[in-house]
Order: sequence, then C-alpha cells, then structure tokens
Amino acid sequence: MSVTREDLHKQACTTVEELKKYCNDVICGAIVACQKHKWACERFLRDLCREGTKEFPWVFNLEKANKFMKWMTFFKHTKGPLAGKHKVPELIEKFIFGNIYGWEHKDTRLRRFRKSYWQVGRKNAKSQDQSIVGLYELSALGEPSSEVYVAATKKEQTRYVWGEARVISEKCEYLKGKIVCKNHDDLGQRVIMHPKSDSYFARMSEEDKKKGDGSNPQCGILDEYHAHPTTEYYDILTSGMKMRKQPLLMIITTAGFELNNPCYREEYRYVSSILDPNNEIENDRYFVMINELETDDEGNIIDDINDETAWLKANPIVAKTPEGLESIRDEAKVAQDKPEKMRDFLTKTLNIWINQRAAGYMNMAKWKRCGSTKENPFPDLTSMKGVIGVDLTSKIDLASVGFEFELSDGRVAVLSHSFMPEATYLMRMSKDKKMPWDMWKREKWITVTPGDVIKDEYIIKYIEDQREANKWELKLLGFDLYNATGFAIKMHEDYGYETIEVRQGIPTLHEPTKDLRERAYEGTMIHNNNPVLNWAVGNAVVDKNAQGNMMLDKGKSFDNIDPIAAIIDAHCLVVRKVKPEENPYEKRGMRSLL
Repeated sequence: MSVTREDLHKQACTTVEELKKYCNDVICGAIVACQKHKWACERFLRDLCREGTKEFPWVFNLEKANKFMKWMTFFKHTKGPLAGKHKVPELIEKFIFGNIYGWEHKDTRLRRFRKSYWQVGRKNAKSQDQSIVGLYELSALGEPSSEVYVAATKKEQTRYVWGEARVISEKCEYLKGKIVCKNHDDLGQRVIMHPKSDSYFARMSEEDKKKGDGSNPQCGILDEYHAHPTTEYYDILTSGMKMRKQPLLMIITTAGFELNNPCYREEYRYVSSILDPNNEIENDRYFVMINELETDDEGNIIDDINDETAWLKANPIVAKTPEGLESIRDEAKVAQDKPEKMRDFLTKTLNIWINQRAAGYMNMAKWKRCGSTKENPFPDLTSMKGVIGVDLTSKIDLASVGFEFELSDGRVAVLSHSFMPEATYLMRMSKDKKMPWDMWKREKWITVTPGDVIKDEYIIKYIEDQREANKWELKLLGFDLYNATGFAIKMHEDYGYETIEVRQGIPTLHEPTKDLRERAYEGTMIHNNNPVLNWAVGNAVVDKNAQGNMMLDKGKSFDNIDPIAAIIDAHCLVVRKVKPEENPYEKRGMRSLL
C-alpha cells in the first residue's frame, strides 16, 4: 500500500501538545537526553508560558512550524536503509525546526530566531536537514533574490550539505523544473538556482578562495564549525545579513579537539550559557540544541562511554535504529582496540570536547544557590571588618574590586564592582552584541571611566566612598602586582591601607581558589547576585599542576575573569589569616604572600 502525500504530511506535522509532551518526556527521563538537551526543552516550555507578553513579544505559530515539516516530506533519503523513502521528521527534528520556524514576533510576524546552533554526533541527519533548510530558504520562504551559502574550511566539506541539496532537489518531484543546477558567472562556481525568485544556493571555502565578500545572505550554514580556525565565515555571513528582514545563520557541528578554535572557545561556551538557567546570559534570538555525553565540572566524562543507552544522548536519531546502533558498536570496538582512534570516537560520535582539557572553575548551579534571595537575604554589613582584593591587570579592558567579610555564622559575604574605560565600553557595545554592557552600566554594576585607560583615582574613590557610606573597617588590601604598583603605593601611603601583594602562582593561590569553591558548594558563602561577577565566574577556567593544585588561568578562560580574581585575592587574606600591622602608616614597604 503506497503512502500518499496527505499521509506523509500527517506524519510530519506536529502539535503544541506533542511538543510539550516531548519536552516533558525529555525532562523526566522517559526520553534519554543530556542536561543541555533538557535545558532546551525547559526553555521552550518557559517561553510558551510567557508568549506574547510585553517582556516576551514572541508567539508560537504552529502553522508556520508545520509548513516546514511538510516541506521536509517532499525529499527522499539518499543513503542508508531508508534510501528512496520520503523524509519524515523525527521528534527531535520536530522540536528543533518547530522552534526555528514556529516562533515569530507578535506584531511584525517576522521570525524570532536569527541564529541556530546544533551540536550532535555524526550521522544524525545534520547535513541532510541543513540541505533541506537551505532549499527552503532558497525557494519556499518567499524571500526575493535569496542568497544561501554553506561555508566550510575545505571545499570537500561544503559538498556534504550543498551536494546533498543538489541530489535531493534533483530527485524531488515537487521541485522538478523549479530548481536547476548551473554555473554562476559572477561567483565562478556551480550553484543551485531558483530562477523564479532569482535566488541561488552557493558554497564558500578557504580552499577555493570563495570568501563571500559582498554577499547578502538570507541563510548561512556553517558546517562543522569546530574545524574553523577563525570566525572569518561567521563574521562574513552575519555582517552580510544586516539588510535582510529575517535572516538565519545555522551552525552545525560535532565536538572537536581544537579548543582554541572559535567554536569551543566562543560559541559552545556562549550557547551553553544561553541554555543554562543558572547563568546570567540570555539571548531570545538564538536557538540552541546540544546533544552530548555528560562531563563534570573538571571536564571528566561522567557517562560510561560503553553504555549503549548513554549513546542516545549524543546520537538521538542514529542510535535509535538497529543499523545505527550496530555502527556505533563497531566504532566503540575499534576505539577500544586502537587508542589512536579513541579521540575521534569521543569527539565525533559521543560529541565530547577533548584533548586540551579546560576545567571550568565553578558549578554555576551551586554558585547561583549562594546568591541572596528573599529567604536568604544578603546580610547587613554596616560597620563590619573586611578585606579588599583588586585586580587591575586589564586597565584597558576591565578592572575589578572585591570585598570580603567574615560573618558570625561562619559564612563569608563577597561583593564586587568593576570598571571599564569608555573607549573599551563603546567598542564592546559595538562588537560584542552578546553581552548587556549597557544594562550593567545603567544598573551600576560597572563604572565606565573617561578615556582609554582606567585611572587609579576612580577605583580609589569607589573604595573610599563604599568604606565611608557603610562605615566599614578596612585595613588589608590584597593585589596582583601587575599594573597595580602605583595604586598600591598610593593606597598605602595616602590612605593608610596595608597593601599585600598576592603572588600570582599556584603555591599562593591554590588554597584560596579551592576554599572559595568549596564554600560555594557547601553554601558557606553568600553573594548579592552581581551579574558581572556571575559572568566572570562562568568564564573562569583553572590550571592544575601534576599534584592537582590549581589557580585560575586567564589565558584559557573564555572572557574576563577579573571580578572573581579580585575576590580570590581578597579571600587569600582570609584563608591565610593575615593580620594587619598595628600602625600601617609607619610601614614603608609592601608585604607579599609567598
């Protein structure tokens, strides 16, 4: 009995109730999924509860979501056991593409998501799905003169998506005569054309020097972004989209082992923060789905890599099929027998970032639990004794002051404030659209100072104003010597502080770095939910020696960590039980913690 077009559409289409059930099944564990997958489902359910409000002006248009689902069924599988059969989206594909194509602005009706990131193990239909997306953006969305590009580091890599799009479009009865493959004189390459709308689907790669300068993409697909050594194509595609009303940048990738490449260092960390409900970062225009095995705070794999059930976390489509599961079994066996193959198995199949293990400093859920709430209010610190920590290593970018107070109940309370020169602030506002610098300035979490460099007097004035306003007893000030010698001398000689150099090495910093984290995990510290400090804690990565001793590593961290570095400088004085001199005015040197 043949399957009719109506039957296919019925199988492909979804409902809000089906998507809700999918999310709840993922969250409760009925569907095996990793933590970030669960967060993506929680995000969708939260968004449904607040859709169309003043704070969240987006609504879910089921008709638009199902228009794309129906579009998927026009195409046939070209490989594997399903070759020759029409594509019918899996539940996870309904969730992903239902989000991307279903959400729209309640007034303009333009789509919500302008960017999408999907990280999943290989052979999970990434290339096929993106080729279908590219053809949709080319011919079915209704955008005139649409330009669709797939960008990769090598010409061969662009063929996975573009070549799949060419094959499935040629075999698509619905598109027969509507889409053709031909040479494009201006681009100097063969493109997939939709003549009626004067639109084309082309390729960009470093290898064949297709830079895409002057392009005006409606849709850009960054294929295997983990392999891109720079953000060149990301930047070209996003900058070229500015004149489009509802463009779409789609990033598809597996994990990798080049952790200095932008996919891990910038994008993966950023999109993980978007999903994490314990993180300050939000971006309502960016859809994120990450399918991976679980790792702990130190970057160690939690899941058993030989557990076939765990494989579903990174392979939500292929591991559900007998053929796919058998293929993963073969890969696992080869990886066990040949250690040189294990890296590829972990990154490409289990979707784990490996090689240069970058251990995050803090579990952000535990850090968030230490933030003040109505039930756990921040203590009144008036007239209390405290210590100061400062980190001025980035006086042309971000500098920070930290205060720490020991409470009578055995906890410590920490406060932070940061400073940024106006030139850097304007540059960040222009180029770093991901961060709410203007809001942080408006809410006085950061002070923006005139000029290109943060002058010491602004930091000194802030410390003195806080000391006087709160009647604090502050005598000890710990500091990183870099960029702070003049500041420390002035604070000592003019204001009577005992300035103590906190040597920036593992022998000095291991104990306070470890102790502060333990206090956060035990709940014996409290902070006031300063979003700049929270952001810095999320950025922090630790460096460990052979004995497992650690300190924060600014070079490997994902962005500024100065606010938490300043807190640790202050905490060093608390942990080492440093006592102030009886008369710091008489002391003409600076103490140093070794």
